[in-house]
Amino acid sequence: MPKKRSGGGLSPTQQAAKFLGVSVLAGAVLAGIALPAVGALGLAAKGSVESFDELPVSLKTPPLSQRTAILDADGGQIATVYSRDRTVVALKDISPYMQKAIVAIEDSRFYQHGAIDLKGVLRALNKNAQSGGVAQGASTLTQQYVKNVFVEEAGDDPTKVAEATQQTLGRKIKELKFAIQVEEELGKKKILENYLNITFFGEQAYGVEAASQRYFSKSAKDLNLQESALLAGIVQSPSRYDPVNDEAEATKRRNIVLQRMAEVGDVSQAEADRAKTAPLGLKVSRPKNGCITAAKGAGFFCDYVREVFLTDRTFGKTRAERAKLWNQGGLTIHTTLDPQAQESLQDSVRRHVNKSDDVATAASVVQPGTGKILAMGQSRPYGFGKNETQINLSVNQRMGGGAGYQSGSTFKPIVAAAALEGGMPATKTYPSPYSMDYPHPVAACDGRKWDESNVRLTNENESESGPYAMKEATAKSVNTYFVQMISEIGICPVTEMAQRMGVQRADGKKLEERPSIALGTQEVSPLTMANAYATFASRGMYCTPVAIESIAQRVGDQTKSLPVPKSTCSRAMSEKTADTVNTLLRGVVEDGTGKQAGLGSRPSAGKTGTTDERFAAWFVGYTPNMAGAVWVGDPAHKRKMQQISIGGVWHDKVYGGEVPGPIWKDMMSGALQGRPAPDFTLVDIPGGDKPTDKGDGNGRDDGNNGGGQTNGGNDGLPFPLPSFTLPDGLFQGQGNGGNNGRGHGGNGP
Repeated sequence: MPKKRSGGGLSPTQQAAKFLGVSVLAGAVLAGIALPAVGALGLAAKGSVESFDELPVSLKTPPLSQRTAILDADGGQIATVYSRDRTVVALKDISPYMQKAIVAIEDSRFYQHGAIDLKGVLRALNKNAQSGGVAQGASTLTQQYVKNVFVEEAGDDPTKVAEATQQTLGRKIKELKFAIQVEEELGKKKILENYLNITFFGEQAYGVEAASQRYFSKSAKDLNLQESALLAGIVQSPSRYDPVNDEAEATKRRNIVLQRMAEVGDVSQAEADRAKTAPLGLKVSRPKNGCITAAKGAGFFCDYVREVFLTDRTFGKTRAERAKLWNQGGLTIHTTLDPQAQESLQDSVRRHVNKSDDVATAASVVQPGTGKILAMGQSRPYGFGKNETQINLSVNQRMGGGAGYQSGSTFKPIVAAAALEGGMPATKTYPSPYSMDYPHPVAACDGRKWDESNVRLTNENESESGPYAMKEATAKSVNTYFVQMISEIGICPVTEMAQRMGVQRADGKKLEERPSIALGTQEVSPLTMANAYATFASRGMYCTPVAIESIAQRVGDQTKSLPVPKSTCSRAMSEKTADTVNTLLRGVVEDGTGKQAGLGSRPSAGKTGTTDERFAAWFVGYTPNMAGAVWVGDPAHKRKMQQISIGGVWHDKVYGGEVPGPIWKDMMSGALQGRPAPDFTLVDIPGGDKPTDKGDGNGRDDGNNGGGQTNGGNDGLPFPLPSFTLPDGLFQGQGNGGNNGRGHGGNGP
C-alpha cells in the first residue's frame, strides 16, 4: 500500500509519478494519438471519459454574463444589475502592462507553446517533486480559459460549478482537447482577450475592466505597471490576495509578478524595483448591484422593470428562458421614467410622510394616451433595514406589490362614466337621502341579481340630504347618490367600464359584483388608479401601462435590439363621456373635497377617497398631459389613521383631501413645471346644484367606502364623524390582514 507522508498528502515519489502520468498524457495528445480506454489507465472514476477521440470536438462558449444598465427616459442611469459584474472589452482597450503581467505570471511561454506546454508540465513536475507538494501548476492560459468557460456555463448552480471545477483526470482530458480546438480556431491574441474578460478578480469583479474599476476606479486601458501586476497576481487566489482585506499579502504577490515580468524581459529590473516600492494606490469603488442602489428613489420602478422582463412573454416563452436572458445581462434598458417627475414625486413624499411613520404613502404617475409610467415611489425605501421594504406598494401583487387597498370614493367617477356612457344625462338627480337601505334587487352580470334586504348605508352627516344632481354629488362624494345610480344602471355596466379602464384587483381576483363596488370596496394599486384616470385625461382612450422603451443587447462585440412590450390603446368610453367626467372632476378640485390639491391656473381634475375606519386615503388626479395617484395608509391594514402623526403633522382624522391631496399637488407641480398647460374639453352641465350647503374645500368631504359613509365638509359644521359601519363580511372585499405587510382591505363592504 502506498505510504503517505507524516504531514498528509503524497510523497515526492508519488507526486513525481502523478505528474509523469500527466506528462505522458500531454505527449500523447500532442502527438494526436488517441488515448487508450479509460480502464487501461485505471480511470474508472465517475466523470472520466472512455477515449479522447470520443469527446465532442467543439467547445460551446456561452455569452459572457455582463452587467445590465437600466436608464431613465433621458438616458440617465437608474441602476446596474448583474449576475456577474463584467464589462467585456477588446484587447486594444486593455493596458499592454496588464497583458504582459498576466502572461508572465500565469503562462510565460504562452506565445511559444500550443494548447499544452510539455516543457511547463515537466518543470512543474520537477518543482513539485522537490517541494513535496503542489508548488507550481502546469495549466496553460488556454486551458485556464477553457476551465473558466465551463464555470461560466454552470452559472450559479452549485452542483454544476462543482462539476466544472472537480479535480479529476477525466475533466482534465476534456479540458485538454477543447484547448487544442481553441488554439486552432482563435489564436493567441483572441485567447488572451477572452481570458482577461472571463476570469474572476475577486470583490465581485469578473473580467479585467470590472476589476480595474473596482480596485482603481479607472478603465483597464489606463492601468500602469504596478496596478497591472497587482491585478494579475490576484487571479491565482482572489480571496488570499485580496488587496482590500489583506494589503500586505497582496503587495507580496504583486511584487512576485513584477519580478517575474523582469525575468522574462517584459520590463527592466530597475523598472520592476521601482514599481515594487510604490504603494498599492487603491481607489476602491464598491459594487453597485441591483435596484437597491437605484438613483432618485427609483428602486421600486427598477424592480418593476425586472418583473416586467421576467413575466412578459415578449422576452421568452417560459420564465426560465426570460430569467436566463436577464442573468446573462449585457442589456441597456431605456425606460419611460421621467427624471423630473420622479424627483418631484420623491421630494413630495419626503416632505409629507416620514419613513418611520406608522403609515406609508405610495404614488405613481403615468402619461395619458401612451401608458408610459413616468414616476413611481413610496415613503418606505427599497431595502432590508428598519422602515425599509422590498414590497412595491404602487403595483399589483404579481408584479412585486401587495394585495392592494380599497379605493374608496375614487371609484365613484367610474360609476358615473358607466352611467353616462349608457345614456344617463349629466343633470341626473336622485333623492340621495342621508340614510337609506341598499335598493334591491340590483341587476348583476349574466342575468343574475344581487338581492339582500335591510342593508343600511348613510352619508357622513345629516346635513348631506338630497336631492342632489350629478355635479354636486360628485364634488361632495355623496354615497347615497352613487348607490342609487348603480342600482338603476346595474352592476355589470360598472364592472365592464372598470375593466375597459384597466381596473383590476391587486390580488388578481375578479372584481366582485356587488352594489358596494360603487363606494370603492375593491382592493387596487396606485398604478392601476393612475392609469385608469389617465383614460379620462385622454378623452376616453385607455392605454396599457408600459415601463420599457427599448432594449439593446450586447453579445461579444455585436449589439442588437430586442423586441419590447408595447402599450395597446383602446377606446373605453366616448369622448363626450370623458369630457363630462372631466367637467365633474374639475369641480372637485375647484370647489369640492379636492380643493387643497388644485394646481392653481393649470387645469386639473381629480377625486378624493377615504376608506372605512380611515385605513386608507387617496387622491387621484390628472391634467390633460399627466395623471397621478397617491395612496396613504398602513400596508398591513392595522393602523387606523385617527389620532396620528404623519410627516410630523398631527391629524385627528385623515381625509383624502388633507394628506394625499397636498402630496399629489406638490408631486404634480414639480413634475409639470416648464411643461405645456393644455385645457380640458369641458361640457356645459346646466343647473341642478343646491344653492347652499357647499363643501368647505378642506378635503373633508369624502365618501367612506366601507360603511357607506361620506365625510361631510360643510361650512360652519364640525369635522364629520364616522357614524355607521356594516357588519364584517356583509359585502366581502376584506383584505387578508398582515401577511408580512402584504395584506390589506377595508373592514366594510
